[in-house]
Order: sequence, then structure tokens, then C-alpha cells
Amino acid sequence: MKTFFKWLLLAPVALIILVFAVANRHSTSVVLDPLGLLSEGMTISAPLFIILFLALALGVLVGGFAAWLVQGKNRRAAREAQADLRILREETRARADEVLRLRNELAALPPPANDTRNAA
Repeated sequence: MKTFFKWLLLAPVALIILVFAVANRHSTSVVLDPLGLLSEGMTISAPLFIILFLALALGVLVGGFAAWLVQGKNRRAAREAQADLRILREETRARADEVLRLRNELAALPPPANDTRNAA
């Protein structure tokens, strides 16, 4: 069912992208020199859909990298919390073993003697 919904959403998107690419296949020039100092050195000529797809891909990569950088402190905090949890679990196991040992020692002790002198 999950695959069906994925295809239900992706098929129209793929069709729109294909139609966009076919409609914008004419060559376009993009000048990467904002000051106009270099005449032909920083000009790219390619179909418009390729330029737009490359810009989109670059935006996804830069955005993903920026999100990865921002979330670094969260990943570090998660690693530290995991280390603390591991230590606390080990301490809990050690305490549980100690309680079991003390219970066994207590069970091994002889029962208290009945002192009839204090009963009166």
C-alpha cells in the first residue's frame, strides 16, 4: 500500500518534470559575472531545464549540508545521552547484583533464637 501511494504521488510529479523539460529544451545563456568584467569567461549555455535542475540540485545539497551543520549539537547531545544511559544501566545492574547477593546472605543466616526471658 505504501508503494502504491508513493507512485500515486511521484507519477504526476515526474510527468510535470518531463513536460517542463520538453517545453524548455531551447538553449539559454547564463552569465556568472555580475559586474560584466569578463565577456565570455563566465557564461554557460545550456537548455533551460538543465540549468534549473542543476540549480535545484545545488540548492538541495547546500540546504542538506546546512541542516547537517546546524544539527551537530543535537547529534552530540544524543551521543552524550547514550553514553550516560549506558553508564546508568551498568550501575543499575551492579546494584541489582549487590541486592541479590545481600538477600542470599540474609537468607543463609540462621533464624533468630527465641529468647523467652524477655517475653515476660
